[in-house]
Order: sequence, then C-alpha cells, then structure tokens
Amino acid sequence: MKLFLPKQHGAWAMLIIPFWLGVTNGGYHWQHIPFFVGWLLLYLATYPLLLLFKKKKMPFYTKWTLIYMIPALLLLLIPLLQRPSIFYFGLLMLPFFMINAFYTSRNQDRAFMNDISAIFAFSIAGLASSYLSLGVVNAKMIIFIFLTSVLFFVGCTFYVKSMIREKKNTQFKWISWTYHLLLTLVWLVFGYWLVALAFFPSLVRAVLFHGRKLSPKEIGIYEIINSALFFIIIVIQIISLK
Repeated sequence: MKLFLPKQHGAWAMLIIPFWLGVTNGGYHWQHIPFFVGWLLLYLATYPLLLLFKKKKMPFYTKWTLIYMIPALLLLLIPLLQRPSIFYFGLLMLPFFMINAFYTSRNQDRAFMNDISAIFAFSIAGLASSYLSLGVVNAKMIIFIFLTSVLFFVGCTFYVKSMIREKKNTQFKWISWTYHLLLTLVWLVFGYWLVALAFFPSLVRAVLFHGRKLSPKEIGIYEIINSALFFIIIVIQIISLK
C-alpha cells in the first residue's frame, strides 16, 4: 500500500527543527522518541483530516486520517503520562488548526496566512518538547525555540513565494529583502550575534537567488541546506547559554 503523504515538502523542516531545538534546550529523555514519532504521525494525520473540509473523497481521506491518527494518539500518551500538563500545548495549537481548516475548505491552501498559522503550530511543538524535560516555560524557551523558529520559517515563506508564486511581484521582493535584513540587524542590536549569524544565510539567499531560474527542486535543496545551518547555529546558541 502506497503511503498518502503531504505535498508540502517544506513542512518537514518545520516539523523537525523546533521539536529538536526544544530537546536540546530541555535535555533528552527517552520519552522524546515516542513523542516525536507521535508528533510526526499526527502531522501526517492532519493532512487528510484537513482535506476532509473540502468534502471530496471523504472515505479515502477518513481512512488515512485514522491510519495515522490512532497510532499518533497512542504514542503521544507516553509523554502525556510523564507530563500531563503538556496537554495544554495541544490546546494552543487548536486555533491554528482551525485557521488551516478554514483556508483548506476555501481551496486556499497556499494562502500566506495559512502558512503562518502552520508555522506557529509547528513552533509550539518546540516549546512542548522542551517542557517535557523541564516542566516550565521560560524566556529562553520562548526566544530561542519558539521565536527564532517562527521568524525563520516566516522568512522561508517570504522567500519561496518571491521565487515562485510572487516572482514577478517587485513589491513582494522588497518586503522579503527588508524582512530578512531587519531580522539579522535586530538580533545584532540586541547582542545575539550567533542568532544573527543563523539568519544571515537566509538574507544572502533571498537577495542573491531572486530572479534566478531555479526549479522547485533546486529551491528545496537550498532550503534544506539553509535550514540545517540555522538549526546547527541555534543549537550552539542554546548550548552556550546553559
């Protein structure tokens, strides 16, 4: 049986990076493994679940929702039993899921606000993975896990749209460039030069690659490299603050 998988390939980085930044910050426990696998399956389940809102191929999407959702919930019980209050992070994600459902029902899956909503939900997972270990939410978690993830992936959204759907939109290009430049400068102003360094490759690729005839596959490969650099540098930043 061929797996039914999401088509949004960029979402994989959003799924992985915030979660493991949280693990880095809070410290690894064996419960993180079923937590991450459950989180992965939950993401896979939300894809057919959201498509149900289009009211097409209902039996097919229902089948795949259940195939992914049942083991996801069973695995997520393990971190939930370890830290029951982690349930509240799931509640925080619900409004963003409802926004995604709204845009999906209107066949506007690629809408900018739909992307932003998903980014917030993925970044909350980073807080949850750190909270599993620490049992508290503090400023360090919010800044170096949640905030950095949100800002980075919003920048990715600007960049990808400026290269594909909005490639002929000069105004959108300048919004993207300004966003990346200000983001790097603000972190420098606040004295977080490592975080500024993590965002600098995004600025470089946003400016240098714009206007080039890159295929979606090539754009995706460069984004994997950029995401890996971001992750490594933010990990170093988190470790340096311990």
